[in-house]
Amino acid sequence: MRRFVGFGIAAIAALLVTGAAVLFWTLPDANLFNAQVERIFVENDDLTSGAEIKLLEILAQSGTAFSDTLASYRMVIFVLLVFAAAMLIAALVFLIMLITFNRRMAQIERAGIQVNSLLISREENTVYLNNLGFKLTDAAMETMSVLAEARMDDDVLSGSEIEGVISGRNAADCDEAAGATRIKRLRDTLGNQIVSELLVKNIARRGYMLAIDKDVIKVI
Repeated sequence: MRRFVGFGIAAIAALLVTGAAVLFWTLPDANLFNAQVERIFVENDDLTSGAEIKLLEILAQSGTAFSDTLASYRMVIFVLLVFAAAMLIAALVFLIMLITFNRRMAQIERAGIQVNSLLISREENTVYLNNLGFKLTDAAMETMSVLAEARMDDDVLSGSEIEGVISGRNAADCDEAAGATRIKRLRDTLGNQIVSELLVKNIARRGYMLAIDKDVIKVI
């Protein structure tokens, strides 16, 4: 992605530099008109009447005005090129941001429910997943706390180890099935509440319905 951004900015810069070079190269020389007027003065030194001299002075003043105007045009063109470069770079950055956002959304859709935060409140016997609160039983709260502490230590616990930590006994003296049962109860308790919160909506005095857009439902 960074390489693509770098190539894009380089391409924009090269395009604008090329365009500016061609544009400034094709513009006439600001002193060209003055040079022509000077040549007229040199080649026609016999112009001595007042009207002829006045005409030559007007031509010289016109050349100076033309030079000033052309110089201002060059500055305006330069400012417009800088503005165009800024707009193109901004458009490229927004395009990259949009592509990154779409990829992120696709990852979230593939992953399903993604947990961005987990807060365990022992006082309330509540687990907050992505700021959604779910009440747990005392036993389920103990299991969740043990799993959370193990995850923070990057540990993987067996069923007997989970039972040993919660009961305070040696893991060798605990049954693997006891820990597995605790995990199943935690999954059932938490899973039912997640489904109720995110999928099945209870409408007071009316009944239940799925809390999703009807257009996403497909039955095969």
